[in-house]
Parts: sequence; structure tokens; C-alpha cells
Amino acid sequence: MLKKRVKGCFDIYPNAKEQWQDPKIWEFIETTLKKIVDLYGFSKVTTPVFEYTEIFTRSSGEESDIVNKEMYTFLDKKNRSLTLRPELTAPVIRAYIENGGASKPLSKLYYTGPCFRYDRPQKGRYRQFHQFGIEVIGKKDPIIDVEVISMLLHLFELLGLTKTTLLINSLGSIESRSLYTKELMKYYLEFEKKLSEDSKRRLQSNPLRILDSKDKGDIEINKNAPSIINYLDEESKEHFERVKKGLDAVGISYKIDSKLVRGLDYYNDTVFELVRADDLSAQNTLAAGGVYSGLISLLGGKDTPGIGFALGIERIIQYLLEEKISIKEKPTCTCYLIGMNKACKEKLLPVLQQLRKQEISSELFEGTSIKTGLKNASEKGAKYAIILGEEELQKGVCKIKNLEAREEKEIPLDSSAETIKELTAIPRETIC
Repeated sequence: MLKKRVKGCFDIYPNAKEQWQDPKIWEFIETTLKKIVDLYGFSKVTTPVFEYTEIFTRSSGEESDIVNKEMYTFLDKKNRSLTLRPELTAPVIRAYIENGGASKPLSKLYYTGPCFRYDRPQKGRYRQFHQFGIEVIGKKDPIIDVEVISMLLHLFELLGLTKTTLLINSLGSIESRSLYTKELMKYYLEFEKKLSEDSKRRLQSNPLRILDSKDKGDIEINKNAPSIINYLDEESKEHFERVKKGLDAVGISYKIDSKLVRGLDYYNDTVFELVRADDLSAQNTLAAGGVYSGLISLLGGKDTPGIGFALGIERIIQYLLEEKISIKEKPTCTCYLIGMNKACKEKLLPVLQQLRKQEISSELFEGTSIKTGLKNASEKGAKYAIILGEEELQKGVCKIKNLEAREEKEIPLDSSAETIKELTAIPRETIC
């Protein structure tokens, strides 16, 4: 057992057996995520991997699948109930409250990190998985809704995933949602015996969640369920119309899906999902989000509106691979130093150190074969190879090779800062 990882978990390891577990792909995702949050002016928030259990039972609801079936909950030495985070929205809101986020008129936060759910492991779903998401807290405005949705679509464009469909809906105000929920319950009571066991339970706790059921029988019943659009009050109608108008203005296409709900009570007005185009499977959702009010007050803060979205990184990576998207890898090395014997390697050590101090990523080849050394340098994406053999050592020089042009020249071998500057200041295209 000491050599085997826990079921439902995985390693991210160089040259992993499964391509989606290769760190190069994860680095590409991380780089792209950092690019999008910088473009849209978001700040990072990092929370502990476990919280007091009440954070999740309050935010997700006692009857949710997460709370009932999936949470890793334990008692600490003082008999306090703690839970490994099954999602990141609630911890981020807790951090917002605890760190005085309400003092700012608008907080734009992003997060990324591992989450934990005791779920049946399957493709794209693991017991430890990684989530990325954003929250804009402090103001309710259709323009902010459009900006958040635009950011999500822009992120997928940067990733190269354009075969997607944006679904949107409105859950309306708390009052209109409450009215709709009553009508929905009346409708489902006519079919109660035909509902799945999960939906029978949800009928009393949260009928809206039945609309999101993946059970085939429930899906058939849902086809004739009343639409929430018909129950929106005037303010909610206007909000939704302005969101649609904003999406049209920025050229984002969408489909209105009246069955689209976020099954938690604190969601209202705009909700959205990004799904794989022409994919009707239960696992076709790539990202989801919506407007909320009540979540912050639910967790002990002042009632404040917000909007956010989240996505699972594992599912995104596997979609990238299925679509055969070309992933741009970061070079792991700029200068590769090749010494042909022990004396040459020792002479290259000061050069290696100075290069790194100049913030130039460099590595020293462990072997003595120039052919193998140059092959390794190319595999690492190195721009230059610095080669030192016995003959060069006696002359006090070394060879610097442009690996792209396959040309080289001799330069003085000197470990002083001036020589290092000369090495690193030569533009790639001028080395010949």
C-alpha cells in the first residue's frame, strides 16, 4: 500500500503514462489562467484546504448531494467538525468576510486549487480534483454579468476550445423564484411516483434541482415543466434583457435554456453554463456560474450581491487532448552546458552559477557525450549550448552553439560577471 496512491487521486508527474497527467499540460493551463485574470484585473485569494463543516452545510444546503454523500468530514482533537473543501466558492466568501472585503466597493477575486469529494471515480471526476474560479462581489449590474461571461468565453478561446455552447437563463428575484418553485412543485406532484429517488427527495427540499436531473425519466418529465421565464418580475425581466443585449453587443452567441438552474437557494437572476457543442452526455458541462445574493449573509456577513463561475481543470485538460489542441510548452532551459570530462565540468560550474544569477535558466549536462548532450539540450528547448572540451579548456575558450541555426563560435571562457554579460547579451539571431 505504501507504493500505491489513494483511489480516485492521481499524480502529476513528468512523462506520465496518461498524457493529461503530464506537468507540461498543467503548466500551460496555469499560464493561460494567469493571463486571463491579469487581463481582467483579478486578485488571487488562497484558502485552507479544510474549513469548519458548517461553511459547506450552510452554503450548499443540508439536502445537497455534496453534503449528504460526498464530503470528507472529520473531528479534530477538540471534537470540532472539519471538512476538506468540496468546492471553493464558500471558502472564498468566508475569506472575503473575514478579511474585510466589504470595505471595498467591488472585489474581483480568483482562486485555484485542489478540492475533495467522495464520488465514484470516472473520466473527468476524481476524489481529489482541481478547481479554478472567479468572484466579483459588491454590486449587482447586468454589465458585470456580461463582463464575467465574456471573460469565461475569452479564457476558452485562449485555450483553443471553441467548440462550445453558452447556455443562459434567469432565476429572477427571490420573490419570483419562490412563486415559480410553488408552481413547479404542483407540476411534479402529478408525476411523483415516476420521479427518480433523488428527485422524490428533492421535491420537498428543492424542486428546482429536479430540472437539472440527469435521470432519463426525470428528463422526460421536465420537457413539459413550467418555464421560470414566465414568472419573472419586471425588475428581473429588465436585468435579463440587458444581459442579452450586452452579450449581443460584444458578439457572444448564446442559447436560452429555461431548464438551466443553479440548485442552491442563494442564486438569483443570471445563471449560465458553458457546455461542449453537440454533446448531450451528462458530463458535457465545462464551466458554470451565476449571480447570487444571500450567500454572504448566509455565512455571517452583510448581504452583498456577487457573481462568479468555476470550472474543473481535469475536465478541461481532457477536452484539450480530445480536441487535439496544440499545447505550447514552455522551454525548461535557456543555456545547456556540456563538459567533456570532469575537469571541464568543474570549470563550467562558475559559469553555470553566474548564468543563473543573471536569471537565465541553465543546466549542466551530466554525461560526456556531445551528441547526447546536444540531443538533451534540444529536448529541453534550450536556445544555446555552451560546450567545453579538453582542447578548448587548454586555450581558455568555450564554444557557444545556436541550436536553432546549428552554428557556433568560440568565446573566452571567463567566469567573471563581464564575460557572463557578454554571453547572455548576445541576441539569439546574431550568434553564428
